[in-house]
Amino acid sequence: MTRFTRAFGPVVLATGLAFGTLAAAGPQDDTLRAAMAGEILNLDYLYTTRREYIVLAQMTDATLFNMNPDTQQIEPGVALSYEFVDDMTIDVQLRDDVRFHDGSPLTAADVAYTYNWVTNEESESHAQALISRWLDRVEVTGDHSLRFHLSAINPLIIRDMAQRVMLRKEGAYHQGDSVDTNAMAIDLIGAGPYRVASFEPGVEVVLERFDDFYGNAPEIGTIVVRNLPDMGTQQAELMSGGINWMFNVPLDVARSLGAQPSIDHLAGPDLRVSFIVMDAAGLAQEDGPMTNLQVRRAMNHAVNKPEIAEFLMGGGASEAIYSACHPVQFGCVQDVMRYEYDPERARALLAEAGYPDGFSLDLWAYRERPVSEAVMADLEAVGIDVNLRYVQLETLNQARAQREIPAYIGTWGSSGVADTALIARVHFSDTSDRHLSGDAQVVEWVMAAEQTADQDARLALYSQAITRIAEQAYWVPLVSYSADYLVTSDLEFPLDNDGVPRLQNASWK
Repeated sequence: MTRFTRAFGPVVLATGLAFGTLAAAGPQDDTLRAAMAGEILNLDYLYTTRREYIVLAQMTDATLFNMNPDTQQIEPGVALSYEFVDDMTIDVQLRDDVRFHDGSPLTAADVAYTYNWVTNEESESHAQALISRWLDRVEVTGDHSLRFHLSAINPLIIRDMAQRVMLRKEGAYHQGDSVDTNAMAIDLIGAGPYRVASFEPGVEVVLERFDDFYGNAPEIGTIVVRNLPDMGTQQAELMSGGINWMFNVPLDVARSLGAQPSIDHLAGPDLRVSFIVMDAAGLAQEDGPMTNLQVRRAMNHAVNKPEIAEFLMGGGASEAIYSACHPVQFGCVQDVMRYEYDPERARALLAEAGYPDGFSLDLWAYRERPVSEAVMADLEAVGIDVNLRYVQLETLNQARAQREIPAYIGTWGSSGVADTALIARVHFSDTSDRHLSGDAQVVEWVMAAEQTADQDARLALYSQAITRIAEQAYWVPLVSYSADYLVTSDLEFPLDNDGVPRLQNASWK
């Protein structure tokens, strides 16, 4: 039996602060108004997935643990400590001073109810597939203590607790014998730093600072999140003072408006990366050019990744990447074979591969057309005749599933989790149609890394897999993304390394 204990240091308690009032956006009324393009219809993150909902859940909900975005270390949340009693059992100790937004205390019974509900097929929770990978059931062992009985070893259990399961009151989705999966969609009762004061789906969410929040109190009293689907409307509202904050801003818009004296353009890192996946296994075209290692290496040398990062993706916050993952992710080793931009070397490799005059290539893409066109131009410059198939994501997914794609430009955000597992399991498992390498050894290493909680062993396995992917040039890693924001100059908005915007950490200058 192995035994591992992890306890946390002291936790700072919140102090009572008065609510702000709803008036004009700005420090004079302690009201931050934010714009989001994606329609907000459901406040319950157990039943949503989009980035807008993650941002809201960070403010309204509480989890057992928190993930420090700078260090990627687990920190206390509602739970103070956890202990692996053995490989299949975890004991968790809770704080005794946590309250839900309706004033009721949060106990072990609430936590057990939440997790057992998520894994119940009747719940149909969006978190179900993830949590059911490793959880059998949760048992209450005291008013503020629980035992998690696992169904499988999984190295990301504590991360999943920190990032995916928002805690609900016992019975939240039940009225007697009836079940209501929408019970928290509109009238959310969470335990986060802000409570929902009002919600008009598709229009506006008003959040007020929660005086009884157990952690560090946010500085801004009221946050109003407005649904503004049109980017032009968002820009006009920002310039007129109707909003203080907008995100997912196109680079050209961000640079233009950021030049205004009352508006700041902020650019920070994002865990999303882009890459070209090549059909090395010959699934779409047996013995086609993509099955040739020299061709794949030539394509790596052909693309000017630093230039794409600087001029098309946001400059300093976007970087060229050389591994099949994000550089800040655990297990994403950087000491791999690098293919620097070298068109002459690319042309020489193509000649060695038997393609001195190049070849024709259908290159599929669905996002960031300027990047796709830049990649196409670079490949054409070394003799590859590219037919850019720029389509909707659904069309690309269907074609890939039918094994019709020789190469495509993909992106992946890893759900904001800085662990190579989140990109490797999807792109290099034998059950995924994204896996075009045909390399059984890479699959073996990636799957083995998911079947151990030993971090040293995981690092070694991912190092082997990522190194081999680079040596065999199964991908052309392109660039990491930049998270671009526009904010009014009176707002202090810190940027985190994982690219997740945390409005609860904003303050007035």
